[in-house]
Amino acid sequence: MNKRLTKSTDKILAGVCGGIADFFEIDPTLVRAGYAILTFFSVAFPGFLLYILLTFIMPSSDVD
Repeated sequence: MNKRLTKSTDKILAGVCGGIADFFEIDPTLVRAGYAILTFFSVAFPGFLLYILLTFIMPSSDVD
């Protein structure tokens, strides 16, 4: 089975963290908390920039 990294329908902002959690089959809350902690400790700017880039780069899920 081919898995694709797509935005999640279980989203808070754009579905990026939820999509990463779906891809690795882990709890989205853990991914969101980890991303928030990494963003905070990286002086915020790189984390925000990465999230914005992923928002535009990651395709939407193909839910029918």
